[in-house]
Amino acid sequence: MDLESSKAKMNAKAETTQSSQMVFFFGPEGTDGNAAMKAILGGKGANLAEMISIGIPVPPGFTISTAVCTKFYEDGKKLPEVVWEDVLKNISRLEKSMGKKFGDPANPLLVSVRSGARASMPGMMDTILNLGLNDETAEGLAQISKNSRFAFDSYRRFIQMYSNVVMGMNSSILDITMEDIKDVKGAVNDTDLTAEDLRKLSETFKKKVFETTGKKFPTIPMDQLKGAISAVFESWNTPRAITYRKLNDIPDSWGTAVNIQAMVFGNRGDDSATGVAFTRDPSTGEKKFYGEFLINAQGEDVVAGIRTPRPVTELQKAMPAAYEELVGIYTKLEKHYRDMQDIEFTVEQNKLWMLQTRTGKRSAEAAVRIAIEMLKEKLISEEEALLRVDPYSLDQLLHPRLDPDAKRTQLAKGLPASPGAAFGQIVFTPEEAEKFAEDGKKSVLVRIETSPEDIHGMAVAQGILTTRGGMTSHAAVVARGMGKCCVAGCGDIEIDYDRETMTVRGHTLKKGDSITLDGGTGEVFLGEVKTVEPKLSADFDALMKLADKHKKLGVLTNADTPKDAATARRYGAEGIGLCRTEHMFFDSERIDVVREMIVAENTTDREKALEKLLPMQKSDFAQLFEEMAGFPVTIRLLDPPLHEFLPQSDEEIKNLATKLHIDGARLKSKVLSLHEFNPMLGHRGCRLAITFPEIYNMQSRAIAEAVVDVMKRKKLVVTPEIMIPLVGTAKELAILRKQCESEVQKVQAKSGVSFKYKIGTMIELPRAALTADEIALVADFFSFGTNDLTQTTMGLSRDDSGKFLNAYVSQGIFEKDPFVSIDQKGVGHLVKLAVDLGRKSKSDLKVGVCGEHGGDPASVEFFHRAGLDYVSCSPYRVPIARLAAAQAAVRKT
Repeated sequence: MDLESSKAKMNAKAETTQSSQMVFFFGPEGTDGNAAMKAILGGKGANLAEMISIGIPVPPGFTISTAVCTKFYEDGKKLPEVVWEDVLKNISRLEKSMGKKFGDPANPLLVSVRSGARASMPGMMDTILNLGLNDETAEGLAQISKNSRFAFDSYRRFIQMYSNVVMGMNSSILDITMEDIKDVKGAVNDTDLTAEDLRKLSETFKKKVFETTGKKFPTIPMDQLKGAISAVFESWNTPRAITYRKLNDIPDSWGTAVNIQAMVFGNRGDDSATGVAFTRDPSTGEKKFYGEFLINAQGEDVVAGIRTPRPVTELQKAMPAAYEELVGIYTKLEKHYRDMQDIEFTVEQNKLWMLQTRTGKRSAEAAVRIAIEMLKEKLISEEEALLRVDPYSLDQLLHPRLDPDAKRTQLAKGLPASPGAAFGQIVFTPEEAEKFAEDGKKSVLVRIETSPEDIHGMAVAQGILTTRGGMTSHAAVVARGMGKCCVAGCGDIEIDYDRETMTVRGHTLKKGDSITLDGGTGEVFLGEVKTVEPKLSADFDALMKLADKHKKLGVLTNADTPKDAATARRYGAEGIGLCRTEHMFFDSERIDVVREMIVAENTTDREKALEKLLPMQKSDFAQLFEEMAGFPVTIRLLDPPLHEFLPQSDEEIKNLATKLHIDGARLKSKVLSLHEFNPMLGHRGCRLAITFPEIYNMQSRAIAEAVVDVMKRKKLVVTPEIMIPLVGTAKELAILRKQCESEVQKVQAKSGVSFKYKIGTMIELPRAALTADEIALVADFFSFGTNDLTQTTMGLSRDDSGKFLNAYVSQGIFEKDPFVSIDQKGVGHLVKLAVDLGRKSKSDLKVGVCGEHGGDPASVEFFHRAGLDYVSCSPYRVPIARLAAAQAAVRKT
């Protein structure tokens, strides 16, 4: 059990008994909180209280709870009077603890006011230091410290922070004022200014504040405090904080706590310092003390880069006693929290104070290494190690990425549709991409949007860039399946196909010009940016083995080519859950044969064309069976409407007519007759096979012949699974199952080779889910096609809804894009209903999912709860799904 779990009962009790308490004190004489109270105290406040309870030197203070943040906004951004009364009481407690008086010039107590949400949001909200200073207390601080420079350095810092955070003044105005004075004085660093310089600077700052805001800088400490508390609460809803929460799935309702803490000073001279450090390297995960510090500085100096910080290990020479104590404390904190900690500290006249500890942010590489090493160190359990790594973050490890040190010029930014990095010359058609590949050139396929007919160009391009479409558009889905980098929905770019140009922000690029895509950020760069190939570590392998040990769901892959299948197996796929046979038809050698079949006027001519396709399909399936080496392979028979395989322009129709030796007018008439206004709901999937049974007959025969071939040549046991798409009634499936069985049995009889096989269906229509008990009687398995099930259930077009889905998510109508993470209440309810109905009719019914949701961690957790047997996803998402499946099992959700 981790620290929070071990204190769960205490936390529940605390929330019950202290529900009316809104201000919580922490200090050496006692503390009102602990680390398990993050929901009430925020992460910072809970950890400050916890550090005091285990004997860590922490300046005393108090925390205003997150509940007050909610109340603050409910009351029109006003601090409740009852809370202010509690603040005054706790200020008195703090004065007694410190032996100082708030606002007393003779012995002033100064405080910091900091935010602290329950989830770490570094740098997103506001902080104010040195609060309580005015002309009189600044003079008093100078007298009592015998250091006027320190006192007025603190004062000018306070004016800078407060005027910006509370009074809304542009901070650059005072920054420029300070730089001007430094230039006049010939000062390089802030520390080069004298006490008198800083005294005058404080006066200048106050005048600038009045000139800019029309308000005098507040001089009454209690007024300053009230203003600061309100400002920190208001910082919860700044644009940057809102954006950060959206990116990190932090609920708006959580609110932030406010921490008021006695000031300790790292800017009192050369025997004082401030620093930020991590108990392990947050980039690599290496077990070493990692961080920076500055002598004679306050905390914001380290972060702001005003001066160049020094490595924290050099503190050993500068302040050996403080460093030795710091090492002992960070070691204690890591063992206590059993995770890498991000700490802030201040040394005031050689005395060490800890200002913060929190779970440290880390790269995916570091997260994996830290989890495995802490497991080996017996700090955490296997279950905890699995939960320490965010499945989404593994994308960083699986794709080539841009060298962080490389120079770059950004052209535009779209949606990060498929991770990785890609460099190449711009091409605007799939044919050009193929030609570039034949010539040994790298290309980036730039399209307004892609269609299935672009697949051959997508396959050979290094990356795909579209101006339309979303995270689950055709381009995005196919690119992820191929492991290709893709940036979608880049609306700032204008494409002119006729001129073969793309224009963005004053740049006009033509075919052959070079660009680089970053699929992890959605950025498009001019020219080539150097990339770095991923290297998977032994720790990564160890994490994946651990995931396989604990997960209950099988993890298969969506793969249409041997290359995809090999990639997926390398990443641990346990079979193919979806092979989309239509993707095999767009090869330049096959597309004309497919078109010949489509335009045939009778069954005999159609069958002749299909006979040409048969050996090609047989070869395709045999290669997949070989790559999977005995693992299951589910092959979906032809799904898209036929018109998607035909040319559309007059020129293309004319060329095809010449190739097929048919009349151009007749071909154009055929193309027009196959046009559909809503092809997603049209003549596709099983509906094609009902009207043209010879198509599925050929594919079933090709599958069976491939099985026989591989069993004879490779001595492998192959169990194919034939999947019939878009079934809405049990009768459809019964008719088509009988046809497929007949073809398989013919091959078995002719070859003398017997093998087991399954015939099942894709559940992608609401009616299929609602009548799953009937369909299960004629199906060996169900595979949920959640892409189309989402479209048909919610009445949304996957490609067109990108125009408004962002607005729906931002306004809270949808919690997440339903094409990225499954709509659990609607679409998910149908999935669960179909599982229950199907197994009611057939208890051993195999059930899985093959839509894009199969690689989304939140969706995988839902599928685990729903009782599915497996998920199937694109090859590069297999490790993500393996880890997500293990986490779902560990959480026992």
